[in-house]
Amino acid sequence: QVQLVESGGGLVQAGDSLRLSCAASGRTSGSYIMGWFRQAPGKEREFVAAITRSGATTDYPDSVKGRFTISRDNAKNTVYLQMNSLKPEDTAIYYCAARSALTLTTRQYDYASWGQGTQVTVSS
Repeated sequence: QVQLVESGGGLVQAGDSLRLSCAASGRTSGSYIMGWFRQAPGKEREFVAAITRSGATTDYPDSVKGRFTISRDNAKNTVYLQMNSLKPEDTAIYYCAARSALTLTTRQYDYASWGQGTQVTVSS
């Protein structure tokens, strides 16, 4: 099992950038597919980004494609989410998740390990 801790959230203005980090401990993060999800008040948790073990392949929904970038540094057991051109609708709690499998997936139920989340608030 891997333990995940997110950081980097905060309050920013529309158009600003923010970088989230997810530090993994326990079993090395390089053994996992990593994902980012978010949940806004009153809404269901939604997929934001995912990256394969090697970092060679990534996936994003249309809502963030071109603005968000997921990356990983397996030597540091850390996954990042670079968020540019932030919009008020990006406001949510952002969660890091890990999946011990070979294929990317956008379904939250396919990820077994979760962090506690970090709040991102974008003001207009």
